[in-house]
Amino acid sequence: MAGPELGTETVAGPELGPMEIHAHRIREHVVAMCAGPEGGHLGGSLSAVEILVALFFHTMNLDPDDPEWKERDAFVLSKGHAAMALYATLAERGFIAADELATYCRPGSRLATHVNVAVPGVEFATGSLGHGLALANGTAWAQRQAGGRPARTFVLVGDGELQEGSVWEAAQVGRALDADNLVVVVDANEFQQTGAVRDVSDGAPIAGRWAGFGWHAVEVDGHDLAALCAALDEANRTQGPVAVVCRTQKARGAGVLAGRAVSHFVRLDEAKLRRIRAGLRGVAPRPATTEEAAGA
Repeated sequence: MAGPELGTETVAGPELGPMEIHAHRIREHVVAMCAGPEGGHLGGSLSAVEILVALFFHTMNLDPDDPEWKERDAFVLSKGHAAMALYATLAERGFIAADELATYCRPGSRLATHVNVAVPGVEFATGSLGHGLALANGTAWAQRQAGGRPARTFVLVGDGELQEGSVWEAAQVGRALDADNLVVVVDANEFQQTGAVRDVSDGAPIAGRWAGFGWHAVEVDGHDLAALCAALDEANRTQGPVAVVCRTQKARGAGVLAGRAVSHFVRLDEAKLRRIRAGLRGVAPRPATTEEAAGA
């Protein structure tokens, strides 16, 4: 059974560059997947879109025609519930066919709620939070054993995930290994499943915590592609492990759902789907009524 089709209209505004167009299309793909019968983790997927575009279209050395290329850079999606965003990015980058996105969470599909290694471009199955950085430590270490200029490993974590002690154990190991081919990118969208991160377990300042573990830490607007690319370029020139803390908005671009904890996992009915798509195309939808906002 085919999933909801993308809108026929394209990116609003002729001034957008190729990376912005990729980001727009990835958002459309994510919304379409989330409108399927299983729903999806919309908020954390949409907050990470520009981060993934900067990594997959600017920073990482990859070959979609040879996903197992030995000299490739590695990517670990530690916040594995953002699988829809990664699947859409892999489709845009040419690792999988865009048509396959319509099979998300359907019987027999390899596109599960959390990523798995059956999908080309996915290095590790993830979903249990707090484990991605440990995996990335091992990958970055193995890359350095190959000799020559090592490939790099990038791992995307969430700010709520930073409440897991295993993250900081792995951060300590990464510093001890002096892993200058290891970059942590933090999607700091300020929310987790149960509410605002600051209300559950406030870990601010995030960049200061990474610096305290001996990492070079930079902070950037996570929706500014130029700033993201510059920060990742800086990371690649820096000795030792680097943390790039990205200030983002949960469910970015999803209208009434944006910046709200309720967007963590949603099922989109036709009315919400139409309004979100209108917003993604740059068409300003009417303001939500109080009743709509409460029931979103």
